[in-house]
Amino acid sequence: MLEAKAISKAFRGLRAVREASFAVPQGAIVGLIGPNGAGKTTIFNMIAGVFAPDTGSIFFQDKPIHGLRADQVCSAGIGRTFQLVKPFAGLSVLDNVVVGGFLRTRSTVAAKKISEQILEKLGLGAKRHLPAASLTLPDRKRLEVARALATRPRLLLLDEVMAGLNPTECDQLVAVLREINRAEGLTILLIEHVMRAVMALAGRIVVLHHGEVIAHGTPEQVVRDPAVLECYLGEETEV
Repeated sequence: MLEAKAISKAFRGLRAVREASFAVPQGAIVGLIGPNGAGKTTIFNMIAGVFAPDTGSIFFQDKPIHGLRADQVCSAGIGRTFQLVKPFAGLSVLDNVVVGGFLRTRSTVAAKKISEQILEKLGLGAKRHLPAASLTLPDRKRLEVARALATRPRLLLLDEVMAGLNPTECDQLVAVLREINRAEGLTILLIEHVMRAVMALAGRIVVLHHGEVIAHGTPEQVVRDPAVLECYLGEETEV
């Protein structure tokens, strides 16, 4: 579904990503992991159209998307969340999601119906009329996912949606994402430091270090890779 071919990005001479290549099969859940500053969010930004790669190419469903604007990438079927969740504080939880729903329909009734279904899946149905500003961090994380899902993506980019959640909250969100992937065939590419979530969700993992892909494979293969243990997980890591 998604293929990045030798993409690179530099900022004022600092090379954030160096000729990174990887693929995300349709219907898969792929984890993108690595130390802070490895270039993970830069890759998300290149995929999502925040900025174009300096070199290399990105294909979504066999069509080039490198150089497209963020709204064009979203319309093509790629939704994303952000590390720092910033809902429209003055709107209700439901209306925050409806905003995303308007990408696919001009009908307020239709957008609300879709949004309510998504909120129910994410356990926010009972809070749909509350102001978004009143939500706890775990609920704001779920709202961020709901807003992205409302755009009806075929590929969902999740940027550290587990950060700040306790183990129970993390497991609950993992269960929701697995069910959406299973029932709807939604393809997911996620950046995550919570290895508990990565191991539970991802069928494949890509590891970045200093902007380069240093390993890829199944979770079991990656967590035993000496290069990954040295630069990221540590020799004593248990997952």
